[in-house]
Amino acid sequence: MARAAPLAHVGHLARRFFGSLAPGGPPAAETGWVECHLRAGEVAVWRSMSGPDRRHADGVARRVETALGPLAARPVLAAALLHDAGKVESGLGPFGRAVATVSAGVVGRERAQGWSTGRGFARRVGLYLRHPEIGGALLESAGSDPLTIAWTRQHHLPAERWTVPRTIGDALKAADDD
Repeated sequence: MARAAPLAHVGHLARRFFGSLAPGGPPAAETGWVECHLRAGEVAVWRSMSGPDRRHADGVARRVETALGPLAARPVLAAALLHDAGKVESGLGPFGRAVATVSAGVVGRERAQGWSTGRGFARRVGLYLRHPEIGGALLESAGSDPLTIAWTRQHHLPAERWTVPRTIGDALKAADDD
């Protein structure tokens, strides 16, 4: 039973990788829905994200909306839509992101994040792995709600370290399946 979780995680990563090879963001109708749930500064952040990241985030937000119903307020949907915004700073495409994920597994996430102060490709790997804190800073500058910023910073942390309400955090985490 303990082996199912890692295998499921590998399967999830493989699906995300192959899905990220398709160019383009969500359809125009979805983009309109997304932008209705974001503040002006957040729209600029959203538009800077890669097409595959915007498609992924749109799916996460739709699943959160379904799971939470009326609890899916604008800041919660913005959190779903922008939780991976910090990935833009790395400039990595699908293959570089795959290398970053493997690197974190091989040398440890903290060590690989430290590469962000270096140069070249290793620096980009480090920046990619620091996307939660980088995204939080981007959203602070964009004028996001504190809940949106908190989730962006905390979405890879264990649940006991979340500051967002547990019901909301559980729905965001389940919808992301990250």
